[in-house]
Formats: sequence, C-alpha cells, structure tokens
Amino acid sequence: MTSIAHRLRSRRRPIVRGWPDLAPLITGVVVFAVAASLVHRHRVAGAETDAFRAINDHTVVPFFVVWPVMQLGNFLVIPAAALAALAVRRLRLAVSLLVGGIAAYLIAADVVRRLVVRGRPATLLDDVHLRHAPAHGLGFVSGHVAVVTTLAVIAWPYLGRRWRAVVVVAAVLVALARVYVGAHFPLDVLGGAGLGLAVAGAVRLAFGRPAGNRSSRRAQSSAADPATDAGLRRSEP
Repeated sequence: MTSIAHRLRSRRRPIVRGWPDLAPLITGVVVFAVAASLVHRHRVAGAETDAFRAINDHTVVPFFVVWPVMQLGNFLVIPAAALAALAVRRLRLAVSLLVGGIAAYLIAADVVRRLVVRGRPATLLDDVHLRHAPAHGLGFVSGHVAVVTTLAVIAWPYLGRRWRAVVVVAAVLVALARVYVGAHFPLDVLGGAGLGLAVAGAVRLAFGRPAGNRSSRRAQSSAADPATDAGLRRSEP
C-alpha cells in the first residue's frame, strides 16, 4: 500500500514558478502599453481603419456562426472552465481560471475603460457594419479577448499539443469575430490580448503551474529511486 501511494505521488508533476510564467506577464504589459499608447480618443489612425475595414466590410460568415465563437470570451465561460477543471480533479487550475478570468473581466471593464477612453467603431467611423454589436459605449479594451486569452494562457501548462492548438485558434477567432461584428477596433482586441497575457502570467506566478515533462521526469526518477540518489550523494566529494 505504501509503495502504491509512493508511486502515485511520484507521478504528480511538481508545482513550479519561473520564466515561463514571467514571460507572458512582461509580454502582456508591453503589448498592452503599445496598444494603449496608439489609441486616440477622438480619431482612428489610417492603418487601424484599413485593418478594421478589411475585416468588417465583408460579410464572409453568417452571424449565427460567429455568435457562438464570440461566447468563448463571455463572462459565463469563466465559471464553466473552472467547473470543467474541477471535474478532472484539477483544483489548482480551477482556482487559477476563476481568479484570472474574473480579474481580467473586471480590469477590462472597470479599470482600463476609465483610463483609456475611446468609443466603439460606430461612434468614430461611418458605414460600420454592425452585426448585432453595440453601437455605443467604450471600446478599449475588448473584454471578450482579455477573458479568453487569460483562460488559454492559464490552462496552457495543463494541456497537450492538440488542446494547445485549439485554445490558440479559439483566442484568435474571438479577436477576429469582435472586429467582424463591429464591436471593436483592432487595437481594442490587441490591448485585450495584452491584458489577458499579463493577468495570466501574474496568476501563474501566484498559484504556480505543473512542471514541464523534462523536469517532471527528473523529479520522478529521483523520488522513485532514493537509494540511487543517496548513493550519488555519498559519491560526491
């Protein structure tokens, strides 16, 4: 019984914090700062207008297809993701998703939009194609993009290659969809992505994450063979 418990413990990846967690925090702060510095309250730069028109002017996908994609950044996805993590007995992941998702949502809605004021596309440009998107209100940053980016980056260390590809595609599609329906400008979604990266990095530093496969295997091999480890220590000068 003791040996079985020992084997189960040795299979668990240790919880770590390091540069892979600090990197998204720093990257997110830089991306957000760049996006915010380029935003003007009463006008939109020509390059951003061109990018917005390229996505918003063409009806490529019907709204009933776009709508469920956008909901991946909805506030309700936060508790849903946390419950999914609990269902597979990932308590640390569940708490991280809940804390990070709510933090990203509140910072986007209640902090950033008060500090960096810019209206939605229909208030600054003519002939915006609104596809069931709000015409008025504040647009920087995109809360949907901030939420989905935060959840994706927090979940990243727990996912395999296929699921990592899925969450990246999901985050990109949410960003494109918010511009497509006329809810946000490109800098709004870029700023949202930066905010999501920064929040996720901070949460991973606070709560930790499972070690990667290499460091996990080294820790497991040491735990599985304490006699060998002791022999190595005795042989050291």
